Amino acid sequence: MRGSGRTASGRWWRRIGATLVVLVGVGLLLGAPTEAQAPETEPYALLVELDHPIDSVTARFLSRTLDSEDAENAEVVIIRLDTPGGLVDAMRDMVGDIFSAPRPVVVFVAPEGARAASAGTFITAAAGVAAMAPATNIGAAAVVGGGGEDLPDTLAEKATQDAVALLRSIAERRDRNAEALEETVLDARAFSAQEALDADIIDLIADNVPDLLGQLDGMTMPVGDDDTTGITVDTDDLQVRSAELNLVERFLSFLANPNIAFLLVSLGGLAIVVELFNFGMIIPGVLGVVMLILGFTGVGQLPFSWGGVALIILAMVFFVAEAQAPGLGVFGALGAITLILGGLFLVGFFGTPEVPGSPQVRVSRWLLAGTGIAVGTAVVWLAWEFRRARRGPGYTSAVAREAMIGQVATVSRRLDPTGEVRFAGEFWEATLPSGQHADQGTPVWIVDVHGYQLTVVPIEDGAEASIAGVASRNCSTPTAPAAGPPDQREEGGEDGDHQLRQGL
Repeated sequence: MRGSGRTASGRWWRRIGATLVVLVGVGLLLGAPTEAQAPETEPYALLVELDHPIDSVTARFLSRTLDSEDAENAEVVIIRLDTPGGLVDAMRDMVGDIFSAPRPVVVFVAPEGARAASAGTFITAAAGVAAMAPATNIGAAAVVGGGGEDLPDTLAEKATQDAVALLRSIAERRDRNAEALEETVLDARAFSAQEALDADIIDLIADNVPDLLGQLDGMTMPVGDDDTTGITVDTDDLQVRSAELNLVERFLSFLANPNIAFLLVSLGGLAIVVELFNFGMIIPGVLGVVMLILGFTGVGQLPFSWGGVALIILAMVFFVAEAQAPGLGVFGALGAITLILGGLFLVGFFGTPEVPGSPQVRVSRWLLAGTGIAVGTAVVWLAWEFRRARRGPGYTSAVAREAMIGQVATVSRRLDPTGEVRFAGEFWEATLPSGQHADQGTPVWIVDVHGYQLTVVPIEDGAEASIAGVASRNCSTPTAPAAGPPDQREEGGEDGDHQLRQGL
């Protein structure tokens, strides 16, 4: 038996080890840099596509691209922008990266129908050259809360003045119309491409990238801290090379969706609970850990609240408590309610000015309600089913059953007629014949075994005959237990327990 246990344990650890090796391999694959392009002697323009909301992943992508060898060797870097806005911290990082770029940077709001709203206004204004395509717009940078709602007066005033000061400093450095740019924050004003050009917010209007390169040819553009002399660029008939998100950045961008992150955390917690219900299944536990890691990685890319994270963790504690005390349903219901509150508070609830004018960054209310109800119901159902399985008839080998019949057990919880007895150091559910009862501490005979339940009778005159009768009806090779002193019966009980363990 011991050797078998070591073998099972070894298999368990080998599975865990294999799983970890696979996860590490996937991580190395995702983290491996993409194959570098062969160096080219001909000059080129580096085109960076930013057509997503401004977030930490977008900021990381731009920073990596501007620091890359491709950017350093490019004649000019063009950021083609189409964004509804985004996070303040990410926008500030991107503005700083544009100011410190080693090569001239052009922000081009394109194609037609694109916009540089909210945080996109700051990024466009920070460019060495700001350009827009026809039928595009810029502005509407009023500061709002994380869920798109208006902020309280005092908080709104502070956040607005902070944004105005930043935009004014950008305009002064790039010699743009600070008053017109301030209107995009103070009055939430938006400008068309022609209006922005007339108001001296942008420098030129171009139909497409080739048209833009043609207009840039021979222009002197500021670079880094050199805003006076700058660099004169030669962009006539310049080839264009594109920079794209790598695998890790694409994956992080997917995880940074609030709904995806919340679903991963919820499903990961549920998988952990399933593993605790039936410890040793391995697969639910491993999947649960992976989903929790991925979910909280996505949450880390968002302006999250620690209060929401704490509530989600508390919900998992309630689910685990339900697994340990199944059938009650109280902990499962509390876990569902706490999970919904955690998702509600997780992102964009407290109205902090983290997302000026951008789309709402928060978990869908419908998703919150559906996930909370589904997870809570699943946990309560699993707990109930496992409780029923423990109450129902289990398998007992014929050898173990025959060894137990005729042994003496002690009542550990009053039998009236159902209760609990202690036999060979273990506790069993037991039932007396109808109409009888036995107090705690009373010795009883075991007359039948049904899975995890015993049928017992009080030790009294004629009990042996009753045992023999039951045994003859239920055993394939019935034998009446030999009468003997109580101490011999107790010893027989220990022998029976030894046989029971061997039989099982």
